[in-house]
Order: sequence, then structure tokens, then C-alpha cells
Amino acid sequence: MKSKRNKLIYNTVTFALVIVAYLVLSYMVGHKMISRSLKGQLIPICCWIVMAISLNLVVGISGELCLGHAGFMSIGAFTGIVISGWLLNGFQFENESLRLLIAIIAGGLAAGIMGVIIGIPVLRLRGDYLAIVTLAFGEIIKNVLNCIYISVDGRHLNWGFINNEIEGIRLLNGPNGAVSVKIISTFTAGFLLILFSLVIILNLVNSRAGRAIMAVRDNRIAAESMGVPVTKYKMMAFVTAAVLAGMAGALYGLNMATLVPTKFSFNESINVLVFVVLGGIGNTLGAILSATALTILPEKLRFLQSYRMLVYAIVLIVVMLVTNNSLIKNWIRSFLIRFKGNRKEELS
Repeated sequence: MKSKRNKLIYNTVTFALVIVAYLVLSYMVGHKMISRSLKGQLIPICCWIVMAISLNLVVGISGELCLGHAGFMSIGAFTGIVISGWLLNGFQFENESLRLLIAIIAGGLAAGIMGVIIGIPVLRLRGDYLAIVTLAFGEIIKNVLNCIYISVDGRHLNWGFINNEIEGIRLLNGPNGAVSVKIISTFTAGFLLILFSLVIILNLVNSRAGRAIMAVRDNRIAAESMGVPVTKYKMMAFVTAAVLAGMAGALYGLNMATLVPTKFSFNESINVLVFVVLGGIGNTLGAILSATALTILPEKLRFLQSYRMLVYAIVLIVVMLVTNNSLIKNWIRSFLIRFKGNRKEELS
């Protein structure tokens, strides 16, 4: 009973913080109380939050190390751009909100299908082998996108691996990526995507399937001996994370006037993994906070010019040392216990 109450409080606090943050930022944007650079970061922050909490489902809840999460994001990004451009140029579909919704759904479906294709052979692996294969997958996707050309001719989508083979309005131009993208992403869409991701993930974690996923994480042999289909539940977490990453990618891609495949490199997958680790593996709220802080921090350090990333790395090291220090954790825990005790005495 106490465990259920704690989970309810945790979920309520998570949703409340996200909603309050959205309302405050919307008010600040409406009254021009926010800088232009931070305003331009609002949508990317939403995308990286979704990426962080989706990867947390794989790394923290499922217990598998995935190093190719940016690959799913790239699939969603370019799928969303192509679908949006096709609807606009081929069908003269002018409704931006509906076009964005269709693009996000298409990006999620494309990434989910790829997640199933990759997951069937890959999720039978464990540990370092899984990490290496997912890393290879991310690099393969990036290089394939570097070679694909897509255009819309009337209502027909044309694609090929050679520049001169396709005709019409270019949507994806190989290594040059997507150029002259019609930006339709909004901060409200990013906020709704975060809420949708939280509903999916928190409900999954607190469901029977979520308990099975965590049982596999804690002791695979014991779970198998109790009849838990290990591959099925690992696939469930992996594909769910891939779908959410694809949706975040579509939102991200339709917020960039120009987007190249090399943007989604191995470094981006590592950045998302840093968000998860820094926020606490398995901690959804921590992933949200760390993704927000670490997205804003590099921009705030631009005044340091060439020393910017050095300071960023030092901050990461210090924070990781502090958050993993048992003495500090014990001190915080004893302080909270003492604070609760004082509050009870005052109330009595």
C-alpha cells in the first residue's frame, strides 16, 4: 500500500512539474520575458526530454545498454520531414497543426518498425554485445541516410541512391540532408509530446508488463524459471522507446530549416545516455531535469568561447562525483528524516 502511494506521489509530482514549467514558460514567452536564445531552445529541450525518458525505459527499467538511440531519432526526423513536405507539396495540405501531428505519428511508426526489425535479432544478446550492435545500427542508419535522395513529383514520392535519378521537389538530398524545411513545430506540441511520453512510460512501468520487465532486469534466470517470456518484454520496452524517439525526432526535424544526417551521430546517443545517467538510472523525473539542464548549459557557457566544452565536461564530472558519493547521499537522507521529524513535532 505504501509503495503504491509513493508511486502515485512520484507520478503526480512529475506531471505537476512539467505542467507548471510549461505554464510559466508560456507566460514568459507571451510577455517577452525570455531571451531569444532560450526561446529558440524550448522545442529542442522538449525533444531531448522525450529522448531521455524513452532511453531511460531501456537502460533504467529494462536494464539494457543501447548506444544507437539517435538512430531512431534520425529515422523519425527525416520521415517527418518527408511526410510533411509530401502533404504540403503533393496534396496542398495547409493545416500546419494537423500536418505536424501526422508527421509525428509517421516518424514514430517508422522508428517503431525499425525497432522491431533490429530488436528481433539484437535483443537475444546481452551486455556489451547489445551495446556494440546498437552502436553499429546508429552508424548504419546515418550512412544510409547520407545516400538517400527523396523528392515529390505531383503526388508521387520518388527516391533513389543516385542524385540524377529522381525528379521533382527535393525533400531529402543525400549528404546535404533536408534543406528549406517548412518549420511547423511548436512549443505546445513539444509539451503535449512530453505528457504523452510520460503517460505511456509511467503506465507501462506500473503495469504488469512493467513489473515483468523489471523482473527480467533484476534476475533474468529467475524470471525465465517463473515462465516470463524474456524476449517479449525486452522487445516491448525497446520498441516503445524507439517509437517515442522517432516522434521526438519528427518534432525536432520540423523545427530545423536545414537538417543533415551527420547531426545524429554516435555523440548524440552518448549525450542522451548522459542525461539518463546524470538524472539517475531508472528515475524519470531525474532524466527530465538533467536533459533540461544539460541542454541549456552549453548555450549559457558560450561566452567562454573555446573553453566552453571544457567547463561543461568539468561540470559533468563534478556532478557525477557528487551524486554518486555515499557520504553526501547519507547526509541528505538524514537531513530529510530530521526535517520530517521536526515537521511532525510542530504539527503535534
